[in-house]
Amino acid sequence: MNSASAVVVGAGPAGLRAAEVIAQQGIRTTIFDQKASPGRKFLVAGRGGLNITNSEPVQEFAKRYDVPDRWTILLQQFSPDDLREWFQKLGVETFVGTSGRVFPRNIRTPMVLELWLERLDALGVDFQVGRRFHQMLGNDPYDLVFQRGKKFQLVTADTVVFALGGASWPQTGSDALWVEEFRRWGVQVREFVAANVGWERSWSEKFLSVADGKPLKNLLVTCANRAVKGEMMITKYGLEGGALYQLTRELRVAPQIEIDFKPGTTLAELKERLRGGVSIKERLVKACRLSPASAALIEEVAHPQTLGDWVAAVKHCQILLERPRPIAEAISSAGGVSWDQLTDDLMLRAVPGVFCAGEMIDWEAPTGGYLMQGCFATGTIAGEGAAKWIAKGRQP
Repeated sequence: MNSASAVVVGAGPAGLRAAEVIAQQGIRTTIFDQKASPGRKFLVAGRGGLNITNSEPVQEFAKRYDVPDRWTILLQQFSPDDLREWFQKLGVETFVGTSGRVFPRNIRTPMVLELWLERLDALGVDFQVGRRFHQMLGNDPYDLVFQRGKKFQLVTADTVVFALGGASWPQTGSDALWVEEFRRWGVQVREFVAANVGWERSWSEKFLSVADGKPLKNLLVTCANRAVKGEMMITKYGLEGGALYQLTRELRVAPQIEIDFKPGTTLAELKERLRGGVSIKERLVKACRLSPASAALIEEVAHPQTLGDWVAAVKHCQILLERPRPIAEAISSAGGVSWDQLTDDLMLRAVPGVFCAGEMIDWEAPTGGYLMQGCFATGTIAGEGAAKWIAKGRQP
């Protein structure tokens, strides 16, 4: 066993993966987390089904991130295929869903986490839970202070990986309270903003009485000249769903969307289907298979009167949004440690021997497996970097 030691701060997917990579090199590894048990964010991410990655080709996969060129390089170091193989070695079969998303087969998220923790235990990883990172005093070696209740604990390590998360889902420990300490070290950290989050829009009581909680499917949604396919859901406060999540960056600049409810149907075809018969709205629902919720939404925002009004609104329904929901409700956040503060192996330039992983780094991606893949990839790279740091005798 190597006498050197590594500390990983944060027991989400990125932190657990970094600890695994380090421990596989025979390095004493300890994970600290402020919560009472590890993997809280992993469990929350898997509530509706653990979407671990996506089956898209890597070239297309990288385009889902904010800086595709950067992610093309990062994904070469730990690809979607690598992640599926990782699950296979854990004893978890995976399958590709109809949307291209990849999920574990016939196993719930808590069991997946249990298998992972058993693997880490077998590697000798020590877990110190209920301990919040407080500050770091000096470096080489690195003296870290953790707080547990009213008591403080000093821990010394030869290398450190921080995986403290962004600012979404603070109940899992991602509360961004580390930012001030990092800035004290001279590290540039961009302000966190909500990503993969619902947007607010005021609705009438009449509309909500028939549409609240209803899905809007098979849409083409455009914002700032970028069009995406996906779904949304009507909520009391506005709109939620994957189509919005893909347009988060555009919506921050121009919070207005245009919906094409029938992207596979032309204006002429719509007009032909709607001629004659009962009311235009009823014909839309019956002849054009437009959902009642979609028809109600068009009526709510476009107030169509004539056949031409209805057809235009089906293809070009403009909706002005008001503001994103609070960051605490967001699935993920953008912002964090700037990339220019990091080396290729995710080491802080200002604090050699200290690495970052996961959502505390400034990157952004939609749901669909890209977030989990990003956490595993950065966790792998940071863990490998920390192991190499120890292997070369802590020389910069």
